[in-house]
Amino acid sequence: MQRLRPKLMTVAVVMLSLAPILWESGIGSDVMKPIAAPIVGGMITSTIHVLILVPVFFAIMKERAKDQKRYQGQCEQVRSQ
Repeated sequence: MQRLRPKLMTVAVVMLSLAPILWESGIGSDVMKPIAAPIVGGMITSTIHVLILVPVFFAIMKERAKDQKRYQGQCEQVRSQ
């Protein structure tokens, strides 16, 4: 959680810098909008991935490793008896 603030600040700055490009209707906007829209979508999805999916995945893997060590310990106790 200590890396939450820098990640959110980075995403916020990118989103704020791309907002004028998305809402522009002047000359050249027809070229820039198709470039800015996927960048905004990518930033949103990557932020969700980094802040939600990766920590959940690591928590699940840590729990599985703990269960596996517990199971191996039980197997070793049975073998030694």
